[in-house]
Amino acid sequence: MTYMVITGIICGVLLGFVMQRGRFCLTGGFRDMFIAKDNRMFYALLIAIAVHGVGIYILIDAGLVQFSAGEFSWLGVIIGSFIFGIGIILAGGCATGTWYRAGEGLIGSWIALATYMLMAAVMRTGPLAPLNGSVQEYALPNNSMAESTGLSVWVFVVILLAVVTWVLVREFRKPKVAIPSLKPKRTGLAHLLFEKRWHPFFTAVLIGVIAVAAWPLSQATGRMFGLGITAPSANILQYIVTSDTGFINWGVFLVLGIFLGSFIAAKGSREFRFRMPDVKTGLNSASGGLLMGFGASLAGGCSIGNGLVMTAMMTWQGWIGLSFMILGTWTASYFVFIRPMKKRTTTAAPPQAA
Repeated sequence: MTYMVITGIICGVLLGFVMQRGRFCLTGGFRDMFIAKDNRMFYALLIAIAVHGVGIYILIDAGLVQFSAGEFSWLGVIIGSFIFGIGIILAGGCATGTWYRAGEGLIGSWIALATYMLMAAVMRTGPLAPLNGSVQEYALPNNSMAESTGLSVWVFVVILLAVVTWVLVREFRKPKVAIPSLKPKRTGLAHLLFEKRWHPFFTAVLIGVIAVAAWPLSQATGRMFGLGITAPSANILQYIVTSDTGFINWGVFLVLGIFLGSFIAAKGSREFRFRMPDVKTGLNSASGGLLMGFGASLAGGCSIGNGLVMTAMMTWQGWIGLSFMILGTWTASYFVFIRPMKKRTTTAAPPQAA
């Protein structure tokens, strides 16, 4: 138990700190792909996946980590990922983003986190568990892309590395744009950790390394998985309600560590403050959290579980889930941002002369 608590919290603190300081927000990244045609955060995700994939399969080949892709519950992944994508736009952050933004003092993220945990618990062991189970039954026997095609998993890893290399070359060849900045108020390590703007690609590399380290740390406690947010979030509420210690695992301390790490980063960078949302934002946060919990449970993972971990493991669940997650965010972005903006533009336009 001591090992579980210490390693889980340390891994979570590192992840929360890095994500907060690097502003690693997949919700904003997916949204900006559609609205602003800005793909940098998506490219950063690909970098994190590539680092994770290389690291984890080195560990697997060395016999240090075990992994089984299992079945591919295609219906749950498609429907759940799409719903999850809609939910993160309403909530203003994905599962991990909600945890680390709660650590910054955003009350809206606290609301989204509460409803997210509630719905995830309801889907796992509550009244909606039969629905969740029935949807999961629509499955294909093989979830591994390598086993399905008969190719080595390293073929897919190398292809991803080639794509990431092309992205990096393309991005760093672009003309540098000078970003105005204030004169630094700190020096040395304090400046680097809490003041200097972190590049999203650098942040992605760190996240990929943390994701690799999570596997052996977690498996040493009997939990055969790496980073995961939805199940541990549900486990916290399930333990509070039932007092069943069976719900306490390495992942629980991971998510609690994310909150703590984000709080440390926000306090150190002087970004922490309690911010109360207006009524509309609060309602959106609550409904978004419910959709996140519902969708992630159906899909078997969130933006981290499917979008980072299962993609790096080269599974159909990961890549198809990520695709429908992005499609869900684009759909919600149209109705939440684009359509209202078009209506305002039309209303503000002067009437045409006869």
